[in-house]
Amino acid sequence: MYYYADLHIHSKYSRATSKSCNLEELAIWAQKKGLSVISTGDFTHPAWFEEIKEKLVPAGDGVFRLKPEIEKQILKPDKPVWFILSVEISTIYKKWDRTRKVHHVVFSPDLESAQNFRQKLGAIGNISSDGRPILGLDSRDLLEVALESGEGSYIIPAHIWTPWFSALGSKSGFDSIDDCYGDLAEHIFAVETGLSSDPEMNWHVSSLDKYRLVSNSDAHSPSKLAREATIFDTEPDYFSIMNALKTGNGYVGTVEFFPEEGKYHEDGHRKCNVCLSPEETKKLNGICPVCGKPLTIGVAYRVSELSDRKGEIVTPPATAGKVVSLVPLPEILSEIMQVGPASKSVTFEYENLIQKLGSELSILTEVPVEDIEKVHSPQLAEGIKRLRAGKVIRHAGYDGEYGVIRLFEDNELVKKTS
Repeated sequence: MYYYADLHIHSKYSRATSKSCNLEELAIWAQKKGLSVISTGDFTHPAWFEEIKEKLVPAGDGVFRLKPEIEKQILKPDKPVWFILSVEISTIYKKWDRTRKVHHVVFSPDLESAQNFRQKLGAIGNISSDGRPILGLDSRDLLEVALESGEGSYIIPAHIWTPWFSALGSKSGFDSIDDCYGDLAEHIFAVETGLSSDPEMNWHVSSLDKYRLVSNSDAHSPSKLAREATIFDTEPDYFSIMNALKTGNGYVGTVEFFPEEGKYHEDGHRKCNVCLSPEETKKLNGICPVCGKPLTIGVAYRVSELSDRKGEIVTPPATAGKVVSLVPLPEILSEIMQVGPASKSVTFEYENLIQKLGSELSILTEVPVEDIEKVHSPQLAEGIKRLRAGKVIRHAGYDGEYGVIRLFEDNELVKKTS
């Protein structure tokens, strides 16, 4: 069994990236996190594509590894990291008298197919200004370009519920995946749920039952890898993963953010400090009680809007896998230590734990809590014990503001003194 993420990493050439990164850093962080397979991201960008060709070598069946002379310098030899060619594409276009804004993740099995795709897109729009190109192209037509670029190429709709840029988003999406991709929709076999929803929320919409659900962290810097991941029990290669998503054979499930931590889970206005549940939003007719303008409608509301299983105890569809909900280890350390998750003290403790106990995902899911207590503290052991049991305190995100998931009540932690 292994973990795969991230579908849409952004490279140092992407405006979506908060920090510069390279392939070596991605591999190092993948190993720290416990990921076996990650995406290259941004392969349409000329400079990043050249870096991919310079530093990666084919490792069989559609996956790549760092060149041996690079890999042996930075990675532990018993835990290899494989790369899959992928890129996130933003399409903005008019359809049915509305402006549509949809993000897609495109996969290619080899450099030749990726180059074909790059050339076709380069003839349509600018692929040099950003690692995530923005094109005035219908989603259906983008899918056609991907399919024609090489056998085995495919698309997964990205973070399908995000309000502003997704296939089902409240602001600029559609009411179904079929509407988004038209007569080529049969070539879509998986969808990404995004940080603000989890599989159970998606099970309320029966039209999604036929799709395998994947979760990935949309990493804008290497340290954000594995906030979410998809779990497979297959060979770690491109075609085995694609077959698992199509058939379910070898698809295990997903690692999830608690959806409330996602920054578009509930409705509201960040500037007005207003966060509302779907029920509260309906009572207000979607209008902010502070400024009187329309609220940003979040994922929970949009799922409810499209749900045809309202009020039911939803049985997972046949395509469902297991669901593991986690909080990133730096956030847990941050809560316990009462400092920022990016602080030097949290970084030091994080690296110490990884060194002594193994990858972040293994610490969060597998390492005995007794060992965690010996290496770190009773508080961390208790926090991870609660996390594994799903006993968390949730404060939902809204309108671009991340939510907060806590493991302890305020009075359970000793306050820092200056």
